[in-house]
Amino acid sequence: MTWNHTRGFTPMVAAAQRFEELNPNVTIQWDKRSLQAFADHPIDDLASRYDLLVIDHPWTGFAAREKVILPLDEHLPAAFLKDQADNAVGHSHTSYHYDGQQWALALDAATPVASLRADLLQEKKLEEPQTWEDLMALAEKGLVAVPSIPQDTLMNFYMLCSAMGEDPCVGEEEVVSKAVGIEALGMLKALSDNLDRRCFDWNPIKVYEAMTRSDDFAYCPFAYGYANYAQPGYARKLLEFRDTVTAGPKGEHLKTTLGGTGLAISAHTKHAEVAAQFVEFAGNPELQASFYIQYGGQPGHRKAWTSESANHLTNNYFTNTLPTLDRAFLRPRYHGHMFFQDNSGAPIRNYLMHGGDANTLLDHLNELYVKSRQS
Repeated sequence: MTWNHTRGFTPMVAAAQRFEELNPNVTIQWDKRSLQAFADHPIDDLASRYDLLVIDHPWTGFAAREKVILPLDEHLPAAFLKDQADNAVGHSHTSYHYDGQQWALALDAATPVASLRADLLQEKKLEEPQTWEDLMALAEKGLVAVPSIPQDTLMNFYMLCSAMGEDPCVGEEEVVSKAVGIEALGMLKALSDNLDRRCFDWNPIKVYEAMTRSDDFAYCPFAYGYANYAQPGYARKLLEFRDTVTAGPKGEHLKTTLGGTGLAISAHTKHAEVAAQFVEFAGNPELQASFYIQYGGQPGHRKAWTSESANHLTNNYFTNTLPTLDRAFLRPRYHGHMFFQDNSGAPIRNYLMHGGDANTLLDHLNELYVKSRQS
């Protein structure tokens, strides 16, 4: 089971096809779920029905406690896993390591990055934003799109807390200090006030489709990156991808919230050995840097991100966004965090859409956070 986009589905099908050709007695059939279901559908249910799962790393703590997937260090060569760790993109490999074991392979790496329609900016004689102030000026012209469904809104809130000097969800009693939380919410609200209302129903894929199918938007400051839209012929118009704008008291590039996907093996599988062989096959750095990208994948191995051919194919997507990946914030993965993640994005989104009291909102987030840590 994987997720429903070219980046999530096509490379897994292609890798399975090639694996079957090399192993004629094996058949691997991939199903797909929506991007939202990828984030929030319980993996214990999926693990009861599928041998191989593409998962989101915040599920790692739950998976480790409930033992619904297999620890890969008991099924894959130590040298292979060491190579994956040594060549990780940011915290991608670490994001699936919990309680001393590796629960999935970082087959895919992503974090929110900036994207633009260079042709539109040039046509309108506008410069590419470099700072938060530049971003706001462009947003006031109605040319900026930001994915603002609850999940992405929460990730953007995390990002701006980090920009203001505090990583969120590191304490026991509060998501972030009141001062930083209010500042982050204020920045996000000011930006959101200048967005097309459709953005509040858009995830990153829908933002990229809007940017490439229409000429309404010239810039997106942060959305989980998709190298597909940087490849000629994939969409009506080509997107260029960049590092984020600078913001905060130190004027540093925004530290966005790590995403990506991991390939895991169900604890219920009757074919653990073959499943492990496929995981190792799909994570092979040579395949990741070539075949995997050619079929729409966005690899997790650093060799692929620094590959000259991979960057040629994607208009330097990987080179341009690697710094963003390397500093990305690794969100919590403790057992109860999915409760907080599933319930805290909607009230932030409601505040961005309709206003309200930031202090009351932060109190509510803290209540959800404390409850999540008690599970």
